[in-house]
Amino acid sequence: MMAEWTREPFGVTAKGEQVDQWIAVAGGYTAKILTYGGILRSFQVEDRDVVLGCDTLADYEKQDKYFGALVGRVANRIGGAAFDLNGEHYTLAANNGPNCLHGGIHGFHEAVWEARIHEGKLELSHTSPDGEEGFPGTLEVRVSYDLTADGVLTLDYWAKSDKDTLCNLTNHSYFNLMGHAHGSLEGQRVQVYASAITENDANSTPTGALLAVEGTPFDLRIPREFTQGLAMEHPQLTLGNGYDHNFVLSTLPVSSLGLAARVVGGGLCLECYTTQPGLQLYTANYLDGNPGKDGAVYGPRSAFCLETQGWPDAIHHNAFPSPVLRAGKEYRHTTAYRLATMSSREAM
Repeated sequence: MMAEWTREPFGVTAKGEQVDQWIAVAGGYTAKILTYGGILRSFQVEDRDVVLGCDTLADYEKQDKYFGALVGRVANRIGGAAFDLNGEHYTLAANNGPNCLHGGIHGFHEAVWEARIHEGKLELSHTSPDGEEGFPGTLEVRVSYDLTADGVLTLDYWAKSDKDTLCNLTNHSYFNLMGHAHGSLEGQRVQVYASAITENDANSTPTGALLAVEGTPFDLRIPREFTQGLAMEHPQLTLGNGYDHNFVLSTLPVSSLGLAARVVGGGLCLECYTTQPGLQLYTANYLDGNPGKDGAVYGPRSAFCLETQGWPDAIHHNAFPSPVLRAGKEYRHTTAYRLATMSSREAM
């Protein structure tokens, strides 16, 4: 059964651009997506909303935590905020220490996307001009959202450039299965199907080495309480102030759709499937009392992110899956989040 879509105005940006909220209803599930930043503002089963967000457009424009947003051109970090491609040197904005993070200062998370319903799905489109935030090539991007009656929210990504460029897109939703306003990760258990992470340096940029997870807090192949893992001692956890690491799902740029992670808590289960080679697990370590929906206040470690992606800083590491999108070639990947209720026997 296809989702039923409705549209309502959500506000006007500081630049005077109209923003709409699109609402999908399928079975007992509801998802709300904004044309501002492609933000997943709400993902609800029955009466529980498991996605952090803001009440107003002005609040979204003020915050810098990428709540629910599409990020790009390049998700995660590019070390030194610069890269070389085809003999040319490109300088980017350093908006995260010495790094370029999530596409730069004015990335896709700030764009007002064009929207239409196409084949029962919400399709958002955006064109990033040549040179925007320092990246070469005019990049056309489309992201479609689909919600099914069994709780599967699917994001299909497509992009194409007229010049060789870098492209690595993701969604930056913050989840809490107890409800967006719960305030902690207590009572939630995470499993990530990866045997290694990309090791980070002091700037949260990959060193180029892969770190085996066995015997570390990153061994989430068997489900582990978030709070248990975060309480363990490990230099990588100290550097990131918690989990903020790329888990190695594949060494290929794009693989078949597979289960990357599973989180259980509060009688709910969230599974993340992706064709991407990496998954950034982030435990909201740097939320700092941000105002949220319904008067909620979001503090550190009050949510988790499952950011499907190419590996961070891949342009500087030849052994990593390449982030280069060649002119005229198509960038495609799919990520799906399946939210389900669990019986009391299965629930934590």
